[in-house]
Amino acid sequence: MAAHEGHGTYDAVIVGGGHNGLVAAAYLARAGRSVLVLERLDHTGGAAVSTRPFAGVDARLSRYSYLVSLLPKKIVRDLGLDFRIRARTVSSYTPVERDGRPTGLLVGGGDRRTREAFAELTGSDREYEAWQRFYGMTGRVAERVFPTLTEPLPTRDELRRRIDDEDAWRILFEEPVGAAIEDRFADDLVRGVVLTDALIGTFADAHDASLRQNRCFLYHVIGGGTGAWDVPVGGMGALTDALAAAARDAGAVLATGHEAVRIDTDGKTAEITYRTADGEGVAAARHVLVGASPQALAELTGDEPPTPAEGAQLKVNMLLKRLPQLRDRSVDPREAFSGTFHIAEGYQQLAAAHAQAAAGELPAAPPSEIYCHSLTDPTILAPDLVEQGYQTLTLFGLHTPARLFERDNDAVREELLKATLAQLDAHLAEPIADCLAVDAEGRPCIEAKTPLDLERDLRLPGGNIFHRDLAWPYAQEDTGRWGVETRHANVLLCGAGAVRGGGVSGVPGHNAAMAVLEATGE
Repeated sequence: MAAHEGHGTYDAVIVGGGHNGLVAAAYLARAGRSVLVLERLDHTGGAAVSTRPFAGVDARLSRYSYLVSLLPKKIVRDLGLDFRIRARTVSSYTPVERDGRPTGLLVGGGDRRTREAFAELTGSDREYEAWQRFYGMTGRVAERVFPTLTEPLPTRDELRRRIDDEDAWRILFEEPVGAAIEDRFADDLVRGVVLTDALIGTFADAHDASLRQNRCFLYHVIGGGTGAWDVPVGGMGALTDALAAAARDAGAVLATGHEAVRIDTDGKTAEITYRTADGEGVAAARHVLVGASPQALAELTGDEPPTPAEGAQLKVNMLLKRLPQLRDRSVDPREAFSGTFHIAEGYQQLAAAHAQAAAGELPAAPPSEIYCHSLTDPTILAPDLVEQGYQTLTLFGLHTPARLFERDNDAVREELLKATLAQLDAHLAEPIADCLAVDAEGRPCIEAKTPLDLERDLRLPGGNIFHRDLAWPYAQEDTGRWGVETRHANVLLCGAGAVRGGGVSGVPGHNAAMAVLEATGE
C-alpha cells in the first residue's frame, strides 16, 4: 500500500508483520481496536514463510521455520484460522554404524515397532523402557505447563506446584539435563537423540551451568501439551497467510514496505516514525507492540540494548529428484526421512562438536537433522513434480555459532555445507548430490543459510532464531504480568524475544494483545 500521508492515529501500531505481530493484530482488531501493522519487507510472515527458492521450479518450501508444535489450538480457534496440521507417522530415524554394519534407531510406527528397533540396536528392552518412562514424565509436564503459556505468567512456585512432580522439576528446571540423560540412558545413540531437543538453535553443552539447554529442551517437549511436532499443510506460509487474512478481515491495516525507524513515547501515547520508498511518515498510537527483536526495540526507543544474541545453526533447503537409498536396508527411505533424520548426533559426537566450535573451529563431524515435508504434505509441490517423485529436504545444523562465520561467511558456509553433506552421505547408498534436482538454469536445487545470513535477511540478532536466549516460562523480577512488558508502559514486546517466545507459537502475539486489552479495560 502507499505511504500514509500526515498522521494516522490508531489504538495500536504493531512493528513487524511476522506471525506474532499478525496474531496480535488479529486479536486486537477483532476486539474493535484500530490497528496498523508496519512491515519492513514487501510481504508479511517474517521467518514463517513459504517461498519458491529455486528458479523456475514450482516447489514452495518452508524456508526458515518448518514444523509446528508450540502454536496453541486456542489461537487457531479464537481467530478462526483456515489452517491445518498433519501428524508425522515417524518421530525420528537415527542411522549409525555398529560392529561394521549400518543400522539405526527408528522411533515411531507404533509402540511395538519402536520397542523392536530399540532392542535391535541395544540388545535389550532396557533403553526402550527408560525412554517410555522419561517421555511419560515430559508428557505429564507438557500437559500442565503448555496451557499456562497463554495465561498471565505464573510464579516459579506456582508452576512448580502445577507440575506436582519434584523429580521432573529437578530434571528440567534445576540441574543440567545431561545429568538426567546419563543417569537414565546407557546407549550413546539414544542419549544423543534425547539431547538434540536441548540444542536446536542453542549453543550449549549438555552440562552447561546456565541451563539454557534445559530451557530449549523444555520448549521442545511441551508443545500442544504432548510435545508432538507436526507438519503445516501447505507449508509455513499457509499459517501466516491465514493470520494475515484474519487480521485484515477484522479491520487491521497491513502496511508492507514500511520500516519503523523510531518510537517516541511518554508512556501514554506514542509516535512511530516509519520509512517507505516514498519518504517518511508518522503514525500515532496508544500502544505500540514490537514483533522485532529486543535489540531492534532498543534501537527504536533509544534504550540501552540487551546483551547481543548469537545464533548457532546452519539452515539448508534442498529439492530432490528422488529420495536416496540408505545403507541401512532395513528401513524404507520414505519412513526414515518423514520423521526427523538425525546425522552425527550421538551423545559423544554432540559433545565433541560443541567443544570444537567453542574453541573456534568448525566441527569435524557437524551434527544436523533433516526432514522431508513433502512426504507428509505433497501439496507444496506441483502435481507434475509429485508424479515424478520429487521431494523436499530441510536440514538444520547444530553447534555452528555465528562467530565461526565472521572471518569469511561465504567460504565458511561452503566448507560447513560440504562437511555436513559428507556426514549425511556416510549413511546413504548414493551421494545426496546425485539426487538433487536442478533449477531452470541448470543449478543444483540447494541453498544454505548461516547465522550471519539470517541476521542479514531477517534481522535476527546474531542469527539467533529465538531473538535471544529462551527464558523460563515463569515470572521473574523484571518480566511483568504477561512477559511482554517493557520499561515504557505503552510499548510491548510481541516477538520471539518475549518471555515464552521463540519458535512458531503466536504466544507472544496473543499475550501482548491480552496485555493491551487488560490495560484498556476489555
